[in-house]
Amino acid sequence: MSLTERQEKILNSLIIEYIDLAEPISSKLLNKKSSLGVSPATIRNELQKLTQQGYIIQPHTSAGRIPTQKAYRYFIEIKFSSSLEEFPNFIEKEIELARQKIENELELAQELIKSLTDISITLSYRKIQDKNSVFEILKIIGPSRTTYDKNISLINELIEGLENF
Repeated sequence: MSLTERQEKILNSLIIEYIDLAEPISSKLLNKKSSLGVSPATIRNELQKLTQQGYIIQPHTSAGRIPTQKAYRYFIEIKFSSSLEEFPNFIEKEIELARQKIENELELAQELIKSLTDISITLSYRKIQDKNSVFEILKIIGPSRTTYDKNISLINELIEGLENF
C-alpha cells in the first residue's frame, strides 16, 4: 500500500523531529513545525492510518508517535532514491550539526564553571570578612606547608608585637 503525498510529508516531518528530539512527536508539534496547511485533527487521522500501516507506533494512549523500522526504511528509500551518493552527505551534515550542538553546550558549561568560580571566590572573600579569622586567611594565602609555617611565624610575630605595644 503506497502512501499519499500528505502521509509522506507527515511521516517525513515526524521522522526528522523524532531524530532531533528523541521523544514521541505530537500532532500539535507536527502541525506547528510542518507547513501542511491542515488541522491537528487531520494530522491525527493521517497518523492513525500510518499506525495501521506499520510506519509509526504510539507508546501509550496519550503519547505522540514514533517511527518504526519500516518508516526509517521508507524515509531512506524516498529521501535518497535519486542518488545513493547523497546519503553519506546527509550523514556528514547530521554529524556536523551534532558536533556544533556539542560545542555550544561545552561553551555554556565553561561559562557556567567561570560563573561558579567567581561566585565561590566572592563567597570565600565574604566569609573571611565576616569571621575575620586568621586560619581562614591562611587557607587562601597558600596551601603549601612551608608557606603555612612561614605565615604562622609571621602571625605570631605580629601578635607578640601587638601585645608589647
